[in-house]
This record gives sequence, structure tokens and C-alpha cells, in this order.
Amino acid sequence: MRHNLLTCTLLGASIFSALAVTAQNPGYVNVADYITDPQADAAPAIQRAIDENPNRVIYFPDGKYTISTPILTPADPEKSVCLELSNFAVIRPSEGWDHDEAMIRLGGKDPSKTIIVPGSNYYFSGGILDCGGVAKGISIDSGRETVIRNTSIKNAAVGIHIKKGSNNNSSDADIRDVNITGNMSPECVGVLLDGFDNTLTNMRIYRTQTGVQLNSRGNVLRNIHPLYGSPGDELFETSVGFYDKGGSNWFDYCYSDQHATAFVTEADGSVFHDCFAYWYSNRGKKHTGFRAPGVFNSTVTNFVMGVDKSNATDENVILEEGDASNRGTGVIDNIRIFFPEYITSTTHQKYLKP
Repeated sequence: MRHNLLTCTLLGASIFSALAVTAQNPGYVNVADYITDPQADAAPAIQRAIDENPNRVIYFPDGKYTISTPILTPADPEKSVCLELSNFAVIRPSEGWDHDEAMIRLGGKDPSKTIIVPGSNYYFSGGILDCGGVAKGISIDSGRETVIRNTSIKNAAVGIHIKKGSNNNSSDADIRDVNITGNMSPECVGVLLDGFDNTLTNMRIYRTQTGVQLNSRGNVLRNIHPLYGSPGDELFETSVGFYDKGGSNWFDYCYSDQHATAFVTEADGSVFHDCFAYWYSNRGKKHTGFRAPGVFNSTVTNFVMGVDKSNATDENVILEEGDASNRGTGVIDNIRIFFPEYITSTTHQKYLKP
């Protein structure tokens, strides 16, 4: 027994020694070691660091990294890497950027759908993506369990795009503690969800025409706050905080701030709990809490909508239906309206829970 214990102790010490973090082996790959000319296009060097170091953390020290082509990471667990950016590491597109794909394509090569093999849960963390008003920020192209966290995406055409996953369209990604600023073009979207079964938590989204667009189902959103902001109001009337096209999604304390329409619910079965819509300045002719292109088929509990005399223009609508002559399966339970005297429609009342 003592012999076995000693053997295990020595073996453990040997393994620990082999993995020990030292000045020669810092425990990560420094991407700066691959960049010979800081003024040159960094994309080839970054891609080489990724391709040559499977199952490693690729670290970006503070500084600016200008790329001319998208960066692709593998989804294959045996080749996957984590991209870890220091707080003031900035990845930005080169002048003349002309790519429809995002600057960072997680799972953009070597696709995989396993969650069993170690290495499937890779991530992008930290730093700043400055999209220069022309580029898209990050896409998740394949894989499952992919994480994006603690990062800031600036001046983006699309902040984050989660594509359909390889497991029956499920991407199963986790996005948390991310701030996104858009470029305020008519097509600008903060987060675009085509893949299913994702979780978004603690996000601030600013200057986008649509804060979050969900084309898929099974997504959970918690504490997501899109704020509309524009140099002018010419795009305001079509702005949307949350556009739910997929249905069967869950929204918990999601706050649409200043968008013309706070929530569009186009399909069946979504749940909105403790959500909030507010307009604090005079802009646009119409402020809408929920809009259903057909009939209303969602469940809304504890909804708060804030309007007052200073920003009431032509209409303040709690619920707008494309087909108001029929009743859907929706339910509205326990709503609170600041200054209800400025509400100009009673359409919501037929859905109020007794």
C-alpha cells in the first residue's frame, strides 16, 4: 500500500513538473511571438499560431492587431484553441475590408458537433473588436458549447452571428458579459441567432437597428439591454429591441430602451418574464411594447412599459396585432404602465389574465 502511494506521489510530481508554468513555458502561446512586423497584416501570423498549436490558449497582449482576412478557429476538439485577449488588445479590419464573413469565425474550420471529447468547449474571451463601421465582429460557424465572454465589440455591422449548428441546427453556445456597439446602418443587428439552444446573459447593445434577432428556437436571454441610438431619427420607426421570429424562446429581464418597437413576437410559444420597455425622450410617432404580425401567441408576465407626456407623440401601444379581429393563444399577466393615460390602444386587454 505504501509502495503504491509512493509511486502515485512520484508520478503526480513528475506530471506536475512537466506541466509547470515557468518563464520558458508560460502555459499559453503568445501570438506576439508570431508577428515579426507590427505594422504588417497580422492575419497570417495569427492564423499560423492557431493552426500550429492545437488545444492551447492563444494569448494576445495589449496592442493593435490589423487583419485583412477573417481568422478561423477549429471546432474539432483535437484541434480547438481558446483565444484570450488582454483587456486592451484590439483586433481591427484593414483598410478596404471587403468580407461578408465576420472578423473572427469560431469553428470556421474543421467542423464538429461532439460535446463528449475534451476540447469541445473552447472560447473567445476579453479584449476589443473594433469593426471600423464595416466589418462583422464574431461568428460561431460550427461546434457546440462555444463561449464568447468578457469582450467589447465596437462599430459592427453585426456584432455576433451564431449560425445553425451541426447537431440538428443546435449550436448550444454561451454568450455572456459582452458589450456591442453597432454602426447604425439600416441592416445593423447586435446579435443574430440562426442556431438553436443558445444562452445570452448580461449584455449591453447600443446603436443597432435591431438589438437581438432570433430566427431560431430554444434560446434563453437574461438581462439583455439594447439601447437605440442614432445621429438622427430617420431610421427610428423600423427599430426593434428584440425580434423573435423563431418562437419557443425565453426572455428574462430583457430591457428594450428607446427602440420604436420593444418586442416583435412572430411565432408561437415564447415567454417574456419581467421585461421592460421605456422611452425617455421625444422621438418618432409611435411607441409599441409588443407587436405580433398575426395574432398574439406568447406569454408575458410582469411587463413594465414606461411612457410619459414628454415623449408621447401619436401613439403609445402595449400590443399591436396584424390580425386584431381574431384572438391568439397569448396571455398577459400583471402589467404595469407608467402614465397609463397616454396609452392609445386597448388591443392588449383581451389577453389580460383574469
